[in-house]
Amino acid sequence: MAQRARPRLVDVAQAAGVSIAAASRALSGAAGVSEEIAQRVREVAAELGYVANVHARTLAGGTSTGVGLLVHEIGDPYFTEIASGVLRVAAQRGLTVQIGHTGRDPDAELLQVRALIANRVRAIVISGSGFVEARVQAPVKRELQDFQTAGGRVAVIGRHHLGTDAVLPDNLAGGRSITEHVLSLGHRRIAFAVGPVALTTVADRLAGAEEALSAAGLRLAELPVVEEAFTRDGGTRATLRILDEHPRTTAVIALNDDMAIGALAALRSRGVAVPREVSVAGFDDVAVAEHLSPALTTVRLPMTAMGEQALLLALKEPSARPRRRTTEHHLVVRDSTAAPRM
Repeated sequence: MAQRARPRLVDVAQAAGVSIAAASRALSGAAGVSEEIAQRVREVAAELGYVANVHARTLAGGTSTGVGLLVHEIGDPYFTEIASGVLRVAAQRGLTVQIGHTGRDPDAELLQVRALIANRVRAIVISGSGFVEARVQAPVKRELQDFQTAGGRVAVIGRHHLGTDAVLPDNLAGGRSITEHVLSLGHRRIAFAVGPVALTTVADRLAGAEEALSAAGLRLAELPVVEEAFTRDGGTRATLRILDEHPRTTAVIALNDDMAIGALAALRSRGVAVPREVSVAGFDDVAVAEHLSPALTTVRLPMTAMGEQALLLALKEPSARPRRRTTEHHLVVRDSTAAPRM
């Protein structure tokens, strides 16, 4: 038998026919509502079995100085740079940041969200891909909706199904750009090293790649797409599989720079020269990309600015509909790509 949902402040407000702010003031004894309204709200609250949430009052009053940041993998330079943007804005506003690590696990994400709410943060920023299947994040969505009803604020980076403000990286167009570049060099035996296709980031970047391939008369379904963890080790494993299973490959496109770094390591371990024998391209343009040997051709996203934008959105007053901020991307051509040997 399903457990009955705990009454929320919004339920009391709706039943009493008042705003959430008026219901909050009535239950806390604050000024600003008549005694008649206050009495009605208290009676409705008692009938519904509502228990006042001190955390909600703290959020509604704006007195909390903590914000939360959830990232998939703090060791990934992509998330490190986003975190620097969040930390910069927080420092300017006199706020402290609690950082949680989800490992791209929706159950861990839910636990981290609950932990941040229990620690009374005023806003939560979730950085990193959502999941293609909306149902995967449905429990987190419900938790965040309750948090926002209580006065908290949420913003995400990436395409999610959470119904919140969002900063949207230019993933589809970026995937198209990097693939067009590799094709323009003359490569046709291209392989893709990708993270889990259940992630919206991977799906969107692959969709962009497919657009570029189709324009060149190729089909993504006919090329190797090797799925591994969206990490450096995952890039290494994917590239070793490509070398073993598709030895005539002349270019590897990794869907993030961490995987591309792993790809370079795998090729080096097999004595394969980059880019003379195999070209390698990445995505994100993390700080280390230009210092690799060879320097990495990649797609640049404004990761620090994305972190700044996300926290600024989360600190704004809520709007009637979720706000969207889109980013640009830039193709950065370096030494890791070249025309294939004839």
